[in-house]
Amino acid sequence: MELLDGKKTSNDIKEEIAQKVIELKNQGKKTPHLAAVIVGENGASLTYVNAKVKACEKVGFESTLIKLPTSVTEDELLAKITELNTNEDIDGFIVQLPLPDHIDEHKVTLAIDPMKDVDGFHPENLGRMMLNLPCFLPATPAGILELLDRYNIETSGKDCVVIGRSHIVGSPMSVLMARNTKIGNCTVTLTHSRTQNLKEITKRADIVIVALGKSEFLTADMVKEGVVVVDVGITRVKDESKKSGFKLLGDVKFDEVAAKSSYITPVPGGVGPMTIASLMLNTLQAIDMK
Repeated sequence: MELLDGKKTSNDIKEEIAQKVIELKNQGKKTPHLAAVIVGENGASLTYVNAKVKACEKVGFESTLIKLPTSVTEDELLAKITELNTNEDIDGFIVQLPLPDHIDEHKVTLAIDPMKDVDGFHPENLGRMMLNLPCFLPATPAGILELLDRYNIETSGKDCVVIGRSHIVGSPMSVLMARNTKIGNCTVTLTHSRTQNLKEITKRADIVIVALGKSEFLTADMVKEGVVVVDVGITRVKDESKKSGFKLLGDVKFDEVAAKSSYITPVPGGVGPMTIASLMLNTLQAIDMK
């Protein structure tokens, strides 16, 4: 068993990006600028956004963090998005999810300029992804592709099962793994809460990507020997023995599944850091797309 080390790989990517930023500056070109909008005081979201800001500092990007109160109206948030769309200094921006209940997430996503949509959630980017055209790929699926690529995981002709059909990870992941690209060409099965005989489906898989949000859902009896496992889930579980009062668990029962795996991502330190690295790569791509 070998760990798919997202933390190390993301650091490698950040070093590569930092070198490219130096080259851009030496050529007198613009420094990439990423903005992030966060609404409210969601602890997990704040931690994630702060990690993105730190990543910008590490690679030499400029960054802007816009904090808005939970009480912000939908119209006020949309006005802020319009402002970012038209600000030529901002190359890409994200609106951190989830948003308060009184704000329509779809309306917010549609308001973002597709050319600045470095999260890759706008329908135009998702449509271009379906057609294998240049676009911003959703950050988490793109990070998984990058991780598989850098560990030279063979995907062509393999049986890939994706568990979970969210528009953020599961659904785009199933499309990307089936595309005619270097990391792709899989026969993909997209499973979800209504799937019957899930265990029979996962046991034949060469690659299992779990993005369900249920801690330790995938167990050893659900996979075959030599499987490649990518765990996207991360759930906080109370643990009084920890200083923080909680521990982080993935969607995979790690110890027992790892024993049967050829490659597996840890939680934390697997997919999470790769998501942030992908966001940096998308922001760099935004400069090229201009």
